[in-house]
Amino acid sequence: MEQLGKPVKKFDQMSEVVKKMLGEEGEFNLSFEDTQIAFADRSDKELKKMAWLFGLMNNHWLVGIGSKIGLAAIKMHLPFVQTVVKNTIFEQFCGGTSLEDSKKTIARLHASGISSFLDYGAEAKEEEAEMDFTMQENIRCIEFASTNPGAPIISIKITGMSRFEFLENIQKGIPLDADTKVEYKNLLRRLDGICAAAAEKGVSVFVDAEESWIQDTIDHLAEMMMKRYNTERAVVYTTCQMYRHDRLKYLHDLFERSQHEGYILGVKLVRGAYMEKERVRAEELGYVSPIQASKADTDRDFNTAVQFCLDNYEKVAVCNASHNADSAMLQARLIAERKLDRKHPHLLFCQLQGMSDNLTYNLAAAGFNSAKYVVYGSVRDVVPYLIRRAQENSSVTGDMSREYSLVAREMKRRGLEA
Repeated sequence: MEQLGKPVKKFDQMSEVVKKMLGEEGEFNLSFEDTQIAFADRSDKELKKMAWLFGLMNNHWLVGIGSKIGLAAIKMHLPFVQTVVKNTIFEQFCGGTSLEDSKKTIARLHASGISSFLDYGAEAKEEEAEMDFTMQENIRCIEFASTNPGAPIISIKITGMSRFEFLENIQKGIPLDADTKVEYKNLLRRLDGICAAAAEKGVSVFVDAEESWIQDTIDHLAEMMMKRYNTERAVVYTTCQMYRHDRLKYLHDLFERSQHEGYILGVKLVRGAYMEKERVRAEELGYVSPIQASKADTDRDFNTAVQFCLDNYEKVAVCNASHNADSAMLQARLIAERKLDRKHPHLLFCQLQGMSDNLTYNLAAAGFNSAKYVVYGSVRDVVPYLIRRAQENSSVTGDMSREYSLVAREMKRRGLEA
């Protein structure tokens, strides 16, 4: 049997690993540098494959060309391409092709004290039948999650249940005619059906953020669902992309509305996923870009948002969905210094499956609510998601990517050849 790294124990009690992280006198001593914990459930063979894959993605030009060719090939239904994708990048970043197929991933994470936030990877749907299928799949996902202690939350995209152009037209204030009134009613039916099922089954729902020119519409829908379902617990979470310069004010305003209207605010904090697209569109159409002027501005607003949510944690359920070690450390340190319950349901951490294992696993090992965002679906459906992951992990400068360097460090610790 192939050797695994040192197994991670369950951390309901004060384990030896937790004691080590806290220090002899109980002081805060969390580190994200422990690759032994980060890759404890990866075999030597799996680790070598990860190093090979991240090494490929470290070539920016290769990722750029491969993304375009791969997307075209998938659209052409070339079977060998789907096989290659499934056995490489899909395997790294996705849970499986279905809920049943994802059980192994969910169980592996749960054994290390890590939850799975499930996401059916469908987006950019145009036909009513496809949108209804997405709704039904999300309800199936909720039913699955309700019987699986390792999967307490699902994530949805509004563009999986409504046409992008329709959402954009609503944001522009274009009046609804007879046909679009029906379309809007159908969207509300789908969204409410998902949130109602989650409320009934004890599951929560993340509503993902998307492009700024449809985000006001998404914000309105998410707020509507929070007001309806978040009276006793955080069933619905909206998402704030903090690389937008207006999101910190929006978060403050949203909190005030939630207090006035009497519901618990659920918010997932992310930096953002559409920066280049946002800047290009703003330049082409001649309006001020919604993106922050610098990364430092984004970091400042993200960390300020974390602090604000922690200051109000009894009224705000927050998920710190960042791959930034400093932002994750900030929330962990605030929880520890204030002696808050590390398993409080309002204090969550989450990173994408296949990335930042040094954060997720070390947070779980220290007793925090740590999770992976586990996407599942057919290879064809999740290709846009996979391309974004590949682009995030490529390096313009040719330096080792963050993920590759972590894997390489663990391989060196185990005495493995790269």
